[in-house]
Amino acid sequence: MEIKEMAIAGAFRIIPDKYRDRRGCFYEAFRIDELIRATGFPFQVRQGNVSVSRRTTIRGVHGTGADSGEAKLISCTRGAVLDVVVDLRVGSPAFGTFDAAPLTEESGELVFLVPGLGHAYQALADDTRINYLCAEQFVPGSQIDVNPLDPELALPWTLDEEPIISDKDRAAPGLREAAASGILPHCTGPL
Repeated sequence: MEIKEMAIAGAFRIIPDKYRDRRGCFYEAFRIDELIRATGFPFQVRQGNVSVSRRTTIRGVHGTGADSGEAKLISCTRGAVLDVVVDLRVGSPAFGTFDAAPLTEESGELVFLVPGLGHAYQALADDTRINYLCAEQFVPGSQIDVNPLDPELALPWTLDEEPIISDKDRAAPGLREAAASGILPHCTGPL
């Protein structure tokens, strides 16, 4: 497999080597030793989540504090998404920027992100399933939400019709307002 850092420090794409034959294909989604070596993060799964979405659904931008330990390993096991990582770390040279990667069940690619980064995606097909492996269990009240339609972020959604968004995400502050309120994590250590 190949593990490549994305344009946002602390976000990585994992591209598996697929072995195909007449039965189909086989691949290792990830190896913990290679993931730790490439990312420098001591990832250990403590919670798994599944999200199933209709086409045009946008979920996120969601994150946690940089010291939360809540790293995530994200894969698409059915359908397709445009997966977006946003740097929410105040003081980071990349603060407010994003990188996007298509994830599909066919590609088997994954995205890994360290704590302090925001995550969002748009479902590109009905009945799309996303799996999250999390390094920490969710703690109610610890999630940071930023509006995925914030015009200043200008995330690369394909909006040929009104997206399906939760009331919570639609009411979330934009990045500038979130930063001014003090809810965003601060950059810790070198990037």
